[in-house]
Amino acid sequence: MRLALTEAALAARGGDVPVGAVVLAPDGVTVLAAGHNEREAGGDPTAHAEVLALRRAAAETGEWRLTGCTLVVTLEPCTMCAGALVQSRVDRVVYGARDDKAGAAGSLWDVVRDRRLNHRPEVIEGVLADECAGLLTEFFRTR
Repeated sequence: MRLALTEAALAARGGDVPVGAVVLAPDGVTVLAAGHNEREAGGDPTAHAEVLALRRAAAETGEWRLTGCTLVVTLEPCTMCAGALVQSRVDRVVYGARDDKAGAAGSLWDVVRDRRLNHRPEVIEGVLADECAGLLTEFFRTR
């Protein structure tokens, strides 16, 4: 999560919402890829930290299926990102701060654990939650 927080800080420096993500290899230690929100920098509404990290991890492995991998992200994934997590077949999602307004991994929706889908990753929430939420609070306070 500390690496994801570092990524989130990069997003804030670029004027974007401070969300950062990393994809860990099946060994749970090796970082395959990282990303942070780049919507403002690239003018791309899909440039969420999770999507960028998943794309980079797939490029790194040469495989779109990220079976065995873990995505660590500072903020609970939205519906778009939750869908991408299911499609990429990651085994687990670890997030810091809950997103009661747009979260799709247990708070507002629970896309990642929907029984109708063919893949349901494990969800671990609340890792360094206060620190993750603090970055977001500070960012929006200055706006």
